[in-house]
Amino acid sequence: MAGVIFEDVAKAFRRQDGAPLPVLEDIRLTAGQGEFCCLVGPSGCGKSTLLNIAAGLVAPDRGRIRFAGGRGAPRIGYVFQRGRLLNWRTARGNLAFALEAAGVPRDAWPARIDHHLRLVGLEQFADEYPLALSGGMQQRVAIARALCIEPEVLLMDEPFSHLDELTARTLRREVTRIWRETKVTILFVTHNAMEAAYLADRIHLLTARPARITRSLAVELPRDREMEDPKVVAVAREVVRALEAPAA
Repeated sequence: MAGVIFEDVAKAFRRQDGAPLPVLEDIRLTAGQGEFCCLVGPSGCGKSTLLNIAAGLVAPDRGRIRFAGGRGAPRIGYVFQRGRLLNWRTARGNLAFALEAAGVPRDAWPARIDHHLRLVGLEQFADEYPLALSGGMQQRVAIARALCIEPEVLLMDEPFSHLDELTARTLRREVTRIWRETKVTILFVTHNAMEAAYLADRIHLLTARPARITRSLAVELPRDREMEDPKVVAVAREVVRALEAPAA
């Protein structure tokens, strides 16, 4: 697996009137190989932009991103806030689309598709279309689609924010299990301090726009965790306090 290193990354966009809109400023953060890292900060501060830079979808204005431990550019999987599935393709067809785009030989597709749908508990729904599936099941398909290319880095942009809490809890457990099985490096964006405390090895805290990293908090709690565990709650409170603290 590949570690992800942001070195003094800055990014600004242009407003309609042409004025610059600074989004990221001097971002320095590291996600170690096989580490589960959460990015937490105010809405609109640039967390998704960081993921897009990691994915190569957006170029930084300054600084650079490096990948450590792999050979060359790593394979990157991306799970968005909503599944972004192709509604005219079955669950199996959505995974096949990702494998084709990644250049995976066609004879490897059936085994990979079956394995990853089984990994997310949807092997019995392989031939169903997305609109016949619940929101949680659609997001499972999206996770399987991101994983079937066997990424070295998995980017997850608030993947459970549109789900009810019971479904989100189930998927948090599932993602934790899958991460432990695959050892993929994960960068996970969330607004939810409890979610970050439950999932992460390390939490990177961002300021309001233009975002900077104010703190990187190691979560030294054993797995498996429970959301109601007082130690998890204490980490979440520490995250909230740090986010509420006045900027230095």
